[in-house]
Amino acid sequence: MVEIRFHGRGGQGAFTAARLLGVAVTLFENRHALAFPSFGPERRGSPVLGFIRIDDQKIADRSIITRCDVVVVLDDTLLDASILNGLQRGGLLLVNTAHSELPLSVPAHVRTVLVDATALALQYLGRPIANTGMLGVLAALSEVVTLQSLLAAVRHEMKGSSAEKNAVLLEETFKASGGQIT
Repeated sequence: MVEIRFHGRGGQGAFTAARLLGVAVTLFENRHALAFPSFGPERRGSPVLGFIRIDDQKIADRSIITRCDVVVVLDDTLLDASILNGLQRGGLLLVNTAHSELPLSVPAHVRTVLVDATALALQYLGRPIANTGMLGVLAALSEVVTLQSLLAAVRHEMKGSSAEKNAVLLEETFKASGGQIT
């Protein structure tokens, strides 16, 4: 089982990213997924979490994810030591940031990747919503999901120009992260 935690602010699409990832693996890779959010009564802009479990078997565990394989940070203003809580040894930390360094110490056993997905989102979407862009990074740097499945999920869940713009953003962040489009 792969467990992933998304950190963002309300309106940045942390749960939408988890849900799109779930659609990609269930509809287009014949696996099982369970995606869910965690947020309180706060308003737009407050910290939120999105979670997803992915497995080849049906998933019965519906509890909050406390130990994860991947942490995706959509907003670098949320970076503090708690972001690393529960990230497994050998885990992957993906951070959307324009900075070349993190303001916190990351253990050597964590693979850390910094990507300015917001700049690419502004270029391709015309707005600073980097959630689908970070999914492209995830596809390029892990075996969690394929780019093709994510593209199919975006086109399945979104409509019209929004779907096509997000598909381009997925491809561009995938390529920018070293992924090879076949």
